[in-house]
Amino acid sequence: MGRAGFVAGNWKMHGSLARNQELLEAVVSGTRSLQNVSCAVCVPYPYIVQAQSVLEGSHVAWGGQNVSQYHHGAYTGEVSADMLTDLGCRYVIVGHSERRILFGEENRVVAEKFRAAQECSITPILCVGETLAQRESGEAEQVIATQLDVVIDLAGIETLRHSVIAYEPVWAIGTGKTATPQQAQDVHEFIRSRIAVHNSKIAGDIQILYGGSVKADNARELFAMPDIDGGLIGGASLVAAEFISICLAAQN
Repeated sequence: MGRAGFVAGNWKMHGSLARNQELLEAVVSGTRSLQNVSCAVCVPYPYIVQAQSVLEGSHVAWGGQNVSQYHHGAYTGEVSADMLTDLGCRYVIVGHSERRILFGEENRVVAEKFRAAQECSITPILCVGETLAQRESGEAEQVIATQLDVVIDLAGIETLRHSVIAYEPVWAIGTGKTATPQQAQDVHEFIRSRIAVHNSKIAGDIQILYGGSVKADNARELFAMPDIDGGLIGGASLVAAEFISICLAAQN
């Protein structure tokens, strides 16, 4: 049997108690029949307790969208991996392009956050990807290789056994543009080959998600590619019917 599928919703900075309740209940109900696919939602910090309350005991996991590289201390406004563990989080997103670009998170900081999550037995969803300028100048593979290498150098190749990678072309996030299935496949294959230099078994087993304006109407074609194991879903994860359709597409 090949790699199981995985679909994670990234709510970004959206939500309210009332809307969340409706969305979470709908997702649980609509994905009960999933086979060989797991799903999760990564919600804003204030709503993690709500997600835990609704999702505990269900097949849907929950997680955070960011984590501190520090475990405790005088870091006002930060949230540690230990705290996420306390609230039952199974996943956390690290290195999302919005964190890298808007908040200046460099590769080393992303790697430290990856390691902090691992140390608390949380599965990091490591985001990598290039900007449009980097793609057009032929630097995409070099950029992604560096993003991966810094994590491997700091945390060790073995930590990738308990992690997920999400390829997110920055030019396709929230823009409505999507990499063609073949463009996405080419990068996923490159990521797997880069990991295989260190350990071919880990490279073959690791789930690599695509994250870039995935919708219900393009998910099936993307997920049909041999190295695309699912998606990291932004805007569509806020619409129950869309997210459920994407999850269902990942099982075929």
